[in-house]
Amino acid sequence: MPARFLCSLALVAAVCTPLAAQAQQALVPAQSEISFTSRQMGVPVDGKFKSFSAQVAFDPAKPASSSIAFTVDTGSADIGREANAEMPKAVWFNVAQFPKATFQSSSIKRLGATQYEVAGKLSIKGVSSDVVVPVTLAQNGATTVATGAFPIKRLAFRIGEKEWADTSMVADEVQVKFKIALTGVGKL
Repeated sequence: MPARFLCSLALVAAVCTPLAAQAQQALVPAQSEISFTSRQMGVPVDGKFKSFSAQVAFDPAKPASSSIAFTVDTGSADIGREANAEMPKAVWFNVAQFPKATFQSSSIKRLGATQYEVAGKLSIKGVSSDVVVPVTLAQNGATTVATGAFPIKRLAFRIGEKEWADTSMVADEVQVKFKIALTGVGKL
């Protein structure tokens, strides 16, 4: 009888453990986007990546023990019909050799009620760099939306080489923006 009682107690404890602590969150692709704005001859040029994935294990109560990873298909860059044919080429994303860009968090800190700072490694075209990304979270029912923006220097990642390295034609700074919708995040 005591063994049966202990098994029942263990089962109740397992069922009562919060799901957020047991499982990773799921990306809602239809409500998510990763976009960017560059400047060509001083004129803003907006683009987006049509294909990306995320692996998120985020606990709002314990951000320091959480982790975030993104993988972006560089061949899915969309900035307009004419330019889309150029983006996969070696001087830009070199999709044949580097089909993916990645981000892996190294630390997550809470800055306010819904503001966080995510530090990690961004890797594009075989070059890795440390970045710090401000993130704001908002919850609506079962969906949590993370938004933010951060700048990168495209030449540091060898994006736009050779004749395209001229920053009077295409600015070095690119603003990356994101809106990531997730399910399974605990209450903020």
